[in-house]
Amino acid sequence: MKKLHIKKGDTVALTKSITGINPREKGFAGRVLKVYPKTDRVVVEGVNVRIRHTKPNQTNPNGGRIEREFPIHISNVMPVDADGNPTRVGRKRIEDPETGKGHWVRVAKTTGEELDR
Repeated sequence: MKKLHIKKGDTVALTKSITGINPREKGFAGRVLKVYPKTDRVVVEGVNVRIRHTKPNQTNPNGGRIEREFPIHISNVMPVDADGNPTRVGRKRIEDPETGKGHWVRVAKTTGEELDR
């Protein structure tokens, strides 16, 4: 599994250099709904919304047009820190003094605070 700088549930901002989406969505901040590590893509709530034409099925007996979010490349999003600014991500090892075991956490480069909850 790849280590990515984005996880499901993160609040992310779209970078200004993104291509292939509506120009009104540049700089938009939204929540990550799904992450595809194999293809380096993420689905962000309210971003890259397209119309999908569907055949009639059990959930939608008449078929029709459904708006849904499609994936965008992970390089076009950055996590948002507590101040609401996009930030790059670093990693820091946190040691537990009682057990001596540690784990890695994601850290915002702008403020130094932990991004993992």
